[in-house]
Amino acid sequence: MELKKKSPKESVEIAKLEAEKTELINDLQRTRADFENFRKQIELQKEQAKKLAQDATVMKLLPLIDDMSRAIAANSETLAPVAKTLEKTMDTLGLKKIETAEGTEFNPDLHDAISIDESEGEREVIAEELRPGYLYNDEVLRAAMVRVKRV
Repeated sequence: MELKKKSPKESVEIAKLEAEKTELINDLQRTRADFENFRKQIELQKEQAKKLAQDATVMKLLPLIDDMSRAIAANSETLAPVAKTLEKTMDTLGLKKIETAEGTEFNPDLHDAISIDESEGEREVIAEELRPGYLYNDEVLRAAMVRVKRV
């Protein structure tokens, strides 16, 4: 079997076609990578929009939860079943009240200090809760508004 020798013109044409093929393959790979990055970006944006919508919805419920909590505190015996239902619902939603009992260590990530007692002490602790704060899926949704004292 005899191999036919290619003319210089054919060799140049083959080299040109090979270069075109390589360029097209590279373009295809870049296009695939761009599309995959675009798809990931869209998924991320969808997740962020979903999270923002959830946060906004729960944020709108906080005044109602605050009012319910005050009503329950004022009529604890009568509203005990409502208190259990509210607590269960908040757990289901991933909503937790931030700890603000008197004497709890002040944490600026969780608490907004409205005033600080200027007494002589090294530790800052909560003296009084003015407005409850909440964690939503373990992230601060609304910081607790508190008065702080030094002990």
